[in-house]
Amino acid sequence: MQGLYCSSMVEGSHSELLAFVVPLLLIFFFFLLFQLFHLRPGRLGHLPSPHRLPIIGHLHLLTSLPHQSFHGLSQRLGPIFSLSLGSMPCIIACSASAAREFLKTHDSSFHNRPFTKAVSILTYGSSNFSFAPYGSFWRFTKRLYMLELFSARTLEQFRPIRSDELRQLLEELHIKAKKGESVDLGAEMTRMTNNVTSRMAVSRRCSGTNAEAEEATRLVMETTELLGKFNVADYLWFCRNLDLQGFDKRLLDLHQRFDRLMERIMEEKEEERKKRKGACLKDEDNFRDKDLLDILIDISEDEAAEVKLTRNNVKAFIRDIFTGGTDNTSLTVQWAMAELINNPIYMEKARAELDAIVGNHRLVDENDIPNLPYLKAIVMETLRLHPPTPLIPRESDKECIVGGFNIPSKTRLFINVWAIGREAKHWPNPLKFMPDRFLVKDDDGDIGINFRGQHFHLIPFGSGRRGCPGITAALQVVYSALASLIQSFEWMVAGGGEKVDMTEAPGLTLRRATPLVCIPVARHISLLPSS
Repeated sequence: MQGLYCSSMVEGSHSELLAFVVPLLLIFFFFLLFQLFHLRPGRLGHLPSPHRLPIIGHLHLLTSLPHQSFHGLSQRLGPIFSLSLGSMPCIIACSASAAREFLKTHDSSFHNRPFTKAVSILTYGSSNFSFAPYGSFWRFTKRLYMLELFSARTLEQFRPIRSDELRQLLEELHIKAKKGESVDLGAEMTRMTNNVTSRMAVSRRCSGTNAEAEEATRLVMETTELLGKFNVADYLWFCRNLDLQGFDKRLLDLHQRFDRLMERIMEEKEEERKKRKGACLKDEDNFRDKDLLDILIDISEDEAAEVKLTRNNVKAFIRDIFTGGTDNTSLTVQWAMAELINNPIYMEKARAELDAIVGNHRLVDENDIPNLPYLKAIVMETLRLHPPTPLIPRESDKECIVGGFNIPSKTRLFINVWAIGREAKHWPNPLKFMPDRFLVKDDDGDIGINFRGQHFHLIPFGSGRRGCPGITAALQVVYSALASLIQSFEWMVAGGGEKVDMTEAPGLTLRRATPLVCIPVARHISLLPSS
């Protein structure tokens, strides 16, 4: 769920800000001395900081890709530095040691996520897991995620859904390959992951001719867009109650449309549950028929539950699952395929491993994954260079001292995961895609690194209390989809190009600037999936 929020200063941050700040300078000039007094250098205990401008602070230093801007600033200011983004004091951490300091040593001071206008409106006032403030409710929902929604039993229950959606994707790609047509692999992967998430959550597909399914897809994409938009009201305190950019209207409209859709789904679900109870199904049969919405409704109806989930809680959780599962899985597969196409030597190594372990008479499946170390190394290297969420946001809820620097309460923190993955101290040839680096074993015969939050030079899913609880669920789809694409097809860049463009696009997550359009060529006719 780390993909839910990285920073609200993304696409168009510079131009959108200046469009409003220039006229505001004339109106709010008398606030200048106030701003200078309260945001003067040294407020963050003399942390390194570049020269700031009145009112807007350091916002002029950011591009539409803030993780890259922060990385550039760290090259001259050091791994930890401070910025004033409008009236918001911020700390930027761009090294593994800095991430460890904040997310492990001082996790208790930075266990909340920033609360923005978009978060307030779209999450029913932080009624979900991702943005709930740390406390008894958040701890309860964390256990709910780990023990119910993403438990081993639940994930195994949904295995047929994952297999079915992957089979349908491969069938469509085989048809394209037979015709010699190109395919937008990114769009196809997004469609597949949307369908998996939707079927797991509410037993519906997110694509097809169904108007409700298409509306669900649009809602998810608009949610991701608006959570990633720069809202001047979140950074300039005197604009807090103004809607200068018209975001409030869009956010409320989006929230109302999602709420109406969820009400329809929940009403249908309640009717289904009545019929199910009337049929007196056995407990095991009843479990197999349940989706994530069923599990949440069960908990909301449990009078003995530690925390009583409201109807809004249930809807906010489903939005959490939809939004968090939309991009991250798809993007990881897209970036991995792009790197493999640009580095065919590693594609061939992965294919040789699959041919040796699985063969060419059946498709790879989830049971094969533990025996495919090179495939796992490719995924780890992809997450190092292309973390789905490049920035981890936190906010301090009390004053603390970190690395000798005094950090006031309500200071916003950004852990630059993208920069940490390029830290030369930990990664030789950091800009080069080299999956083999993850096959080097230590004296005990272990690879010695994973991405579950214990090794701070590789934290694509976060770390500490707020680490992503859906890692296993995401990786099951990533491994199977990537393995199937490598095993089943040769891939050529559409348009006769030799290399895939690796430019990043602005946004909430680490999207590609250009679609991944390729031509698939089937390798083995025996691998054609059967319906």
